[in-house]
Amino acid sequence: MLPKGKEKRATKRNSLEIVNDSLIETIKPNKDTMETQDLLNEFVRNVHFSSHTGDEIYFDSNGDPPARFDIVKIYFFKSDSPYEYDLTTIKVGSFDHSASMGEQLQIYSTTDLWGPHFSQNPHSVCSNSCDTGYRMSKIEGRPECCYECVLCSAGEISNTTDSAKCLTCPEDQWSNEERNSCIPKDIEFLSFTEPLGYIITFFAFLLSLITAAILVIFIKYRNTPIVKANNRHISCILLVSITICFLCPLLFIGQPTHISCMLRQSVFGIAFTVAVSSVLAKTMTVVIAFKATKPNSKLKTWLGNRFSNRIILICCFGETVICASWVVKFPSFPESDTYSEYGKIILLCNEGSVSMFFCVVGYMGILASLSFLIAFIAKDFPDRFNEAKNITFSMLLFCSVWISFIPAYLSTKGRKTVAVEIFAILVSGSGLLGCIFLPKCYIIFIRSDLNIQQTVFKT
Repeated sequence: MLPKGKEKRATKRNSLEIVNDSLIETIKPNKDTMETQDLLNEFVRNVHFSSHTGDEIYFDSNGDPPARFDIVKIYFFKSDSPYEYDLTTIKVGSFDHSASMGEQLQIYSTTDLWGPHFSQNPHSVCSNSCDTGYRMSKIEGRPECCYECVLCSAGEISNTTDSAKCLTCPEDQWSNEERNSCIPKDIEFLSFTEPLGYIITFFAFLLSLITAAILVIFIKYRNTPIVKANNRHISCILLVSITICFLCPLLFIGQPTHISCMLRQSVFGIAFTVAVSSVLAKTMTVVIAFKATKPNSKLKTWLGNRFSNRIILICCFGETVICASWVVKFPSFPESDTYSEYGKIILLCNEGSVSMFFCVVGYMGILASLSFLIAFIAKDFPDRFNEAKNITFSMLLFCSVWISFIPAYLSTKGRKTVAVEIFAILVSGSGLLGCIFLPKCYIIFIRSDLNIQQTVFKT
């Protein structure tokens, strides 16, 4: 907008009229110069008249005259000279502040307001406004007003238009799809009601029932040669411990609590230690029984349940000390994992000390390795001691599972870590059950002809 062109010459004339009228009123009755200047200033501020063009002349409280502008459209045309342009100005409207409200702005021709080069109102900005959920990102090499709208990252929002940066949601909240508000994160844990929980619970109960059934079979057929020859007392302890091992995964399912977090690793460690130490006792019994067959051997005094019970108690004592130290010094506790999965809070148990966890697993590994070595040595003993072969395969499977478990456990997070440990528990327990006891059940029910005194003690 420009000052009205027809009033450029009238401005000087209006000013002269103001001064002339004021001087007529002030100079005649007043001779003092300073007083005359003050009166002149007062009269000028209060002057209000119509000029010869019909416009009202007055001053507002700030001493400013009423604003009057011409609204013009300017065209720039290239001239014959390089880097020069010809300027063409066309008046399309006016603005008069002294006019009544609603008539101050006058547009002469709306059809020709943006023509002939624009069919609609041109934009006065380089970029469009960014909606909520987006932030402004400056375009390199362009003016400051030029930017592109970038969607806020996951976990961030912007709830105002033309936001310079996105706001990060609190830890327990997440951004919605539109990225304009924070919503509560979904809370997840390994539940009994989800498919994975169903499968784990099903196999835990199934395997524990199978183990309990085998225990009943061994009790029922406890006086048969195949059961008596393989130390039925240790076999029953082993079956009970394997049953507890299969039920351990139930402590890993459900919303973590202080009690479940402290119990699950300790129960798992002690139960498996009883199982592995029972296997170790059976293996050592096989070796001692073979050596005791030699004339004048003093190892005959070592045969019996007392020796086996001592091995189990000594081995379990070491694991119990480790678990007790773990619970007392570094107790497990429930915690919330807000980073492993986007938009989710995963409830899990913090083990307190990863080193103590691997001490528990490592102790079991030492017992399993010792059982494997002794069983491997005894695997070529006469047929009546053929349980050593079964123990060798069971310990080989047991060690393979837990050796594979370590890198898998360290490379997973959240619920997957729990699933990996449960898988290792079920597979290793199944290896002990299948390799040691299924062949005996096969002889009891299918090849009962082999379950006789002459066959069992065949040399």
